[in-house]
Amino acid sequence: MAALKFAGMDDTDSEDELPPGWEERSKKDGWVYYASHDGMKTQWEHPKTRKKKRCAGDLPYGWEQETDEKGQMIYVDHINKRTIYFDPRQAFTVEDMVLKPKRYDGNTAALEILQGRDFSDKVVLITGGNSGIGLETARSFTLHGAHVILACRNLSRASKAASLIQQEWHKARVEAMMCDLASLRSVREFTESYKARKLPLHILVCNAAVCTRPWSLTEDGLESTFQICHLGHFLLIQGLEDVLRRSAPARVVVVTSESHRFTDLLDSCAKVDLALLSPQKKEYWSILAYNRAKLCNILFSNELHRRLSPHGVTANAVHPGNMMYTSIHRSWWLMTFLFSLARPFTKSMVRGRGHHVYCAVAPELEGLGGMYFNNCFRCLLGKLSERWLQRSSQAIYIILQ
Repeated sequence: MAALKFAGMDDTDSEDELPPGWEERSKKDGWVYYASHDGMKTQWEHPKTRKKKRCAGDLPYGWEQETDEKGQMIYVDHINKRTIYFDPRQAFTVEDMVLKPKRYDGNTAALEILQGRDFSDKVVLITGGNSGIGLETARSFTLHGAHVILACRNLSRASKAASLIQQEWHKARVEAMMCDLASLRSVREFTESYKARKLPLHILVCNAAVCTRPWSLTEDGLESTFQICHLGHFLLIQGLEDVLRRSAPARVVVVTSESHRFTDLLDSCAKVDLALLSPQKKEYWSILAYNRAKLCNILFSNELHRRLSPHGVTANAVHPGNMMYTSIHRSWWLMTFLFSLARPFTKSMVRGRGHHVYCAVAPELEGLGGMYFNNCFRCLLGKLSERWLQRSSQAIYIILQ
């Protein structure tokens, strides 16, 4: 039996694994061939399965195909600064690919969702993209070819963030534009500047937010947490609505929070108390103000989808993750301390950005919207009925107009 084993059987159980002395290579057109170093020969068929394979799609973003001084094909990974001799697409050959929808969850990273996809013909706008999840989301899209615009209140920090991405990938198309959500004038100026450039807009991620912020009024006389987290984005989308329609299919991703469940903003009749949206100092509680704004995000997203989906623009709301260590808690030392304690037990920003990206690009969500996502799964909004939700969404939309 031992003699038979060594004479006629391989040491591995995998039929795809090459026998000793064989090497898998690929041609410029993607076809895979096999070279035998012992027999000094090449062939198109796999030496064990006798099947032919072809590399699927284009090279991953950041890779280039070149020829070395000996005339041998090499592959250069500009992002990770390395050179290899085998085609990186060989991991995704046509024969290997199975057309099954991938399942994503709370641990899925954005780069996993974007794997193998080319967004070189897409324009992505991200508010608050100079740090935290916004920066990670911008980086993910940029490394896959998208033209990314960081809309931020601090132009210097945003430009620095754009430079960091460009240092990582010399062909990155990323830029910064001034947009202060705490100033309705600044938001209007941004939308006019954007439209003047005649750029399309395929993906808009409303990411910027503040939390645990002391009571203060903006230059527009509104409570700052509500204006920055919600009203500024409302005006931004209103100003860019025509651009989104012309760019269809387009998607709007509104970053909200699970804390939307803990608020007193709306009653059972879907009546909105405007005093709660911009409370006076003596009635102000920063956490509750944040929760109210996050509920407004969801209601606005639902109504926006209802109004724009006939024009090819969809909108969804997404929760990025519980107590993720970003700069959102910087306004209060106690919250910073609590976030620091929780940091080892919460997901990283690399994982958190996956939720944003999933809602922005997932093929299975094409044409679908008006939903709320957590961990890449659709979630119900507490015990709210669909009728209550629809009436509330329309109410908050009409009032803010």
